[in-house]
Amino acid sequence: MENEKATFAGGCFWCMVQPFEEMPGILNVRSGYTGGHVERPSYESVKNGSTGHYEAVQITYDPNQFSYQQLLDLYWAQIDPTDDGGQFHDRGPQYRTAIFYHQESQRSQAQASKEAIENSGKFNGAPIVTKILPGATFYEAEENHQQFYKKQPEAYKQDRSASGREAFIRKYWPSNE
Repeated sequence: MENEKATFAGGCFWCMVQPFEEMPGILNVRSGYTGGHVERPSYESVKNGSTGHYEAVQITYDPNQFSYQQLLDLYWAQIDPTDDGGQFHDRGPQYRTAIFYHQESQRSQAQASKEAIENSGKFNGAPIVTKILPGATFYEAEENHQQFYKKQPEAYKQDRSASGREAFIRKYWPSNE
């Protein structure tokens, strides 16, 4: 099998790189923008919400070492899938959650995983609002946003904690710590 791509929007892209990058079979994780209507958007234009883009990560992976289902399981454990206004302290449409599929098998697996989360009762009956959308052009973010957790480790840790993301993950996904 050849390497494949997966694209996930989970709020601030800074917080979505490290959990994936540390897994076997993950070859590359890039922060960027997808799903909008402006060509070559900048961080500032996406941040102000005017481009229609989501902040997202695009993952290149070896499906022989790490399956798409494993990526989905890890993705769900990084987000609040019941929040349609953004993620944690990052508010606005650019911070909503979405799974962007690149082939029909990804779409069907994403849909099945979403239904499993909905049926799990984990979120006390709250609707799962994470969208499943066809893959769109992915624009890589500026270099200073790539690998932010490595470049600015203290700021990264502080943002993850202050945002409420860490507390949420501990509450809903305790086995992933």
